[in-house]
Amino acid sequence: MGRRSRATRAQGTGTGTPDGRHSRARTVPRSLGLTLISALLPGSGLILGGRRRIGAFVLTLTLGLIGFGLYVGFWRRDDVVESSVVPNRLLGAAIAIGALALGWVIVIVASHRLLRPATGGPAGRATGAVFVGLLCFAITAPAAVGVQSVLAQRDLVTNVFVSQGDSKSATRPETVNVKDPWEDKPRLNLLLLGGDDGKGRVGVRTDTVIVASIDTRTGDTALISLPRQLTFMPFPKDSPLHKFYPNGFGKEGLSLTGRLEWMLTAMYQNIPEAHPGILGPSDNEGADVVKQSVGEATGLDIDYYLQVNLQGFDQIVDALGGITVNVNERVAMGGISSSHIPPGQWLEPGPNQHLDGFKALWFARGRYGADDDQRQIRQRCAIKGIVDAADPKTLATKYQAIAKAGRNLLRTDIPQELLPALVQLALKVKSGTVSNVALDQSKLKLKYLHPDYDGLRETIEKALDHEPVATTQPPTTPPTGKLNRPATPPPGPTEDLRDACAYHPTGDVP
Repeated sequence: MGRRSRATRAQGTGTGTPDGRHSRARTVPRSLGLTLISALLPGSGLILGGRRRIGAFVLTLTLGLIGFGLYVGFWRRDDVVESSVVPNRLLGAAIAIGALALGWVIVIVASHRLLRPATGGPAGRATGAVFVGLLCFAITAPAAVGVQSVLAQRDLVTNVFVSQGDSKSATRPETVNVKDPWEDKPRLNLLLLGGDDGKGRVGVRTDTVIVASIDTRTGDTALISLPRQLTFMPFPKDSPLHKFYPNGFGKEGLSLTGRLEWMLTAMYQNIPEAHPGILGPSDNEGADVVKQSVGEATGLDIDYYLQVNLQGFDQIVDALGGITVNVNERVAMGGISSSHIPPGQWLEPGPNQHLDGFKALWFARGRYGADDDQRQIRQRCAIKGIVDAADPKTLATKYQAIAKAGRNLLRTDIPQELLPALVQLALKVKSGTVSNVALDQSKLKLKYLHPDYDGLRETIEKALDHEPVATTQPPTTPPTGKLNRPATPPPGPTEDLRDACAYHPTGDVP
């Protein structure tokens, strides 16, 4: 009698029988509640249903994964960030997410089968099936998005960034110190190119040429914008192009006429056509030519380039959900100055304007009624707007679109091996200061036939070259005589983009 009473009481609790066989919940609501508990803490439902051994194993595994996630989240976040740009690790992460989601769903379904009441009837079974289906959807939907985002990231990395040994470049560093890329490199100098290649257009002109000089310790970044109309761009004396253009890139050796064809904007297209392969094997001869010449003109060692197809610029902005900028003057959306054809639309002045991709593109490159100085300021502010828009929430919710746009938008000679360290540096840039190296274009004659490149180098040196924080070895000047020196936020002729890009109704920039 006592034994039967104990068995009956055990069955009534729904927690199992003395011999280990599972028992069921007596009501549908109770079974749904226990199923929810099993979904929140996988393994607990199996234990409640009487499958104690396998339930204990699943519960232990669950707690172990939670503990591992907390450990990684608090103490190994850098490893996660670095893994986000390693293709093999990304593939492994996608497989792991899918496997965990599948295992979670199996545990929920198995737990509910053990816990549902035997006398619930068709309505109870249907209610349980719908509830379990919703729980499974709540797990599989985010997991599917996660897998797709991870695979989109892998696709972006493998298509844009090629391994050092699988790509050809005549100007980038020959080796990468994977362990510590910045050990002997206090500043990383990136050349940002904006090309106007697009559907139906013949030739490519780099209307946007910006050097981003990044302090690898702090992430503070100085932007140096070069006017597209610069003439007689120089080459290093040890460059094969120096013998063709000893006085800088000009009309010598070109069958083309018109000064536009031997300005900075035309070098990307015209020099490789006139001297194919002259710098050596290259996947992007135009970029290598501009890198070498810009390095000589600025006195900086240009490490890598990042080229943006301006015809796809709007895609990346739209993928980010737009950018917010201050518009300090009317900006033309179209129009041809040389033919006196006015634009059909304008961006009107105003603070904190949220621009979609189409308007952001015109904000960055609209030239009707504006000079290159104004365009360069707007381009730098557009870059700042993109950096500001790329917050963690946006990246998490819209990353597939961002990755797709990036694949169609970007070209670079940055090798895959450098990406983990570069991602860490990008986080510093995000929280650091972005400033502009102010160039006195009249004093440096940047708008005239013979710019003062010695003065340009001196201006940039003053902005970037000052006493570094103590290091193990003092910095030295490379044998080429170019500048690659450490810096804290430069006190020289620079301006914080927060000031330059602030709202100034009159159009005046302090």
